[in-house]
Amino acid sequence: MKHKRNRRKRRVNNKNRKFDISGFTGLTSEEVSKLVREGKTNRIPNQSSQSVASIFFGNIVTYFNAIFFGLAILIVAVGAYYRNLTFLPVVIANIVIGIIQQLRAKKVLDELSLLDKAEYAVIRDGAKQKIFNDDLVLGDTILLGSGQQIPADAEVLSGKVSVNESLLTGESDEIEKEPGEVLMSGSFVVSGECLATLTHVGVESYVAKITSKAKEVKNKKSEMIKDIETIIKIAGIVIIPVGILMIINSVLINGRTLEDGVVAMVGAVVGMIPEGLYLLLTVALTMSAARLAMKKVLLHDMKSIETLARVDVLCVDKTGTITNEVMTVTGLFLPEGNENAGDLDGLSRLLSKYIHTIPDSNITMCALRDHFLDPAAMEAVRMMPFTSATKYSEIQTKSETYRLGAPEYLLSKIQLRENKEKIENYTGKGQRVLAFVSVNNPDSDQAEITPLIFVSLANEIRETAPETFSYFAKQGVMVKVISGDNPLTVSKVALAANIEGAENYVDATTLETEGDYLAAVQRYTVFGRVKPEQKKSLIDAIKKNGQKVAMTGDGVNDILAMKEADCSIAMGGGSDAARQAAQVVLLDSDFSHMMQIVSEGRRIINNMTRSGILFLYKNIFSLLLALFTIILSIQYPLKPTEIALISMFNIGLPGFLLAMENNTKRQRGRLLTRTLKGALPASLLSFAMIAAMTVFGPAVGLSEDEMGVAGTFLLSAVGFILLWKIIRPLNKYRKVVFAICVIGMILCTVVLWNVFIIAKVSFHGILIAIGYSIVGALMMWLVANIGEHEPHKASN
Repeated sequence: MKHKRNRRKRRVNNKNRKFDISGFTGLTSEEVSKLVREGKTNRIPNQSSQSVASIFFGNIVTYFNAIFFGLAILIVAVGAYYRNLTFLPVVIANIVIGIIQQLRAKKVLDELSLLDKAEYAVIRDGAKQKIFNDDLVLGDTILLGSGQQIPADAEVLSGKVSVNESLLTGESDEIEKEPGEVLMSGSFVVSGECLATLTHVGVESYVAKITSKAKEVKNKKSEMIKDIETIIKIAGIVIIPVGILMIINSVLINGRTLEDGVVAMVGAVVGMIPEGLYLLLTVALTMSAARLAMKKVLLHDMKSIETLARVDVLCVDKTGTITNEVMTVTGLFLPEGNENAGDLDGLSRLLSKYIHTIPDSNITMCALRDHFLDPAAMEAVRMMPFTSATKYSEIQTKSETYRLGAPEYLLSKIQLRENKEKIENYTGKGQRVLAFVSVNNPDSDQAEITPLIFVSLANEIRETAPETFSYFAKQGVMVKVISGDNPLTVSKVALAANIEGAENYVDATTLETEGDYLAAVQRYTVFGRVKPEQKKSLIDAIKKNGQKVAMTGDGVNDILAMKEADCSIAMGGGSDAARQAAQVVLLDSDFSHMMQIVSEGRRIINNMTRSGILFLYKNIFSLLLALFTIILSIQYPLKPTEIALISMFNIGLPGFLLAMENNTKRQRGRLLTRTLKGALPASLLSFAMIAAMTVFGPAVGLSEDEMGVAGTFLLSAVGFILLWKIIRPLNKYRKVVFAICVIGMILCTVVLWNVFIIAKVSFHGILIAIGYSIVGALMMWLVANIGEHEPHKASN
């Protein structure tokens, strides 16, 4: 049975699967050494890994550190350094902790990144050898094949390749490159093989710009980082004018000494600075990256941890994600109407010759070669390797033309209908079916197709797949399967892997308009027969529905969709191109690690939200009290030592310890909104009570020192009730953290009072301070319990 079908014009010629490199000697060892000395290598500065110097610089040279050390200099200059520099140990401890943690994380990440370096085959001294991308030099002769990223600008010497230049043009079209034509760095080989010589390397090549473009999404700041930077910017803008006004108010208006003015100003400014918030985020991200590195997960961008924790939709492929990457042949069967066993044997041998001739090296062809062991090959005149665009490969001999690929792309509607029952007998079990056909008149506008034999293949479902997809379902993350396979096959595999809604599938060839895509992503879970350009359209449609989406990929044709997604994940066993373009690489190709990535992201979001509430509590209160004292022209009641106590035991220590806790509860909304909502009640309550005490304290016989002590007790009591509120229910770890902070505060105020408290306080003053603190704590407890409707869920 025959039908006519349009054929693809673009071809790649290769006589043998093993590329002939005879006649090429490449550079000599002496030439390579000379080029290395001249700096003409392909080494490009690693922007994803901080240097040791940058870690030290980034932790020491900051805007707020400059403010802190400037305040310390002022304190020393006016002679008030005794007991007023207690904020400095906290600042120095923050710097030291940040440096140590980031250096430890850098060591782990740098060791892991070595596993993700791309290797290339080069010809040197007349022999083929493998070297890393960084070690290539100008003029090297390299062998390029399917799935590889072109590492530097080059010129084809021999062979032909189809190249994907999507990172240059934004389109997924394939372009044939022949001897003498230019290969641009940053593009990818889709099919074929060639020898090429490098014409521009390192920073002189286009790869430096293309790499940046390929990863442009990584330069976008995450929601959490934007919110934290907003808090820090506001604080950074406010503290300078407020500090100046406070000195003017104290010295010029109230007639106090310069020492008193500086001490009051420092106390207020230290309270307004969120000194450890950004550091805490940096440490949390680096430690999470280091923990994931232990699981063979490499992050090209640490912010992707947060992004993955926020995704609503996760798009995955079937092969390599749901199933293992290794396929096996499960059966051979003849087309409807031909049941001759002799024909089956003869056609199997013909198919075997085809398989051992075509240069494809994808997992399907590897499985077929493992099944058909006879190495006999065809005498090919022309060959066209398989591409995702055509869904088939082709070989022309002197007398015949053959194709192997998806039945839907090779057979007529009549032929498909006649063989539907046989094909679905395998696709209904989640297996892939390929059609092997002969083609008459292949060079005419229409080709006549005759089906010869069908072959079925299967992948085993990964052992961890059902658990992984069940986890995402419980977390409220929808999973969508995007595959080039038959939609029924993909649906059956997805159902076996516990993917919710996998019975809802669609053939992507039926999707044409933007409206089709928007409707499909809301209705279907499984998308089959998806072409490369359609993957990007599906991701775009999901985003237009207001959802955050992550995309997994392992091939060149996944890159445009990966760039379009909010977060991209590549399998370690995939192409070099996909790994280099992704934000996250699962080096051992174990998809179950996605659970750890999401858990780490949620740990950071939840813990930074809690810590942010603690930091904002002090910052908002300090700003309001500073403005209040300026407006009323009165002295700021709190000293730097007293603010340092609050910073240490109500904010810094619990914030750091809680950042280490596992916390996988899903959060929605912006961090800034949630932290403001959590901190404002405590800040306003503390401000109102201390403002009232500052005005009316002298009337009940309180001195300035006693008001400072009472204010410290009040802030501490309210702060501990706030801490109790945000960590409920108190599991074992949280109880320990809470106890450490309370005991630390008591020790410093009772045992070490002479260090942190300026002067002795009268019994009368102590009673008022304790009573005021109890009242504040009770009021905060009432505020904390008003409107509490959502039950708290303890983390494991």
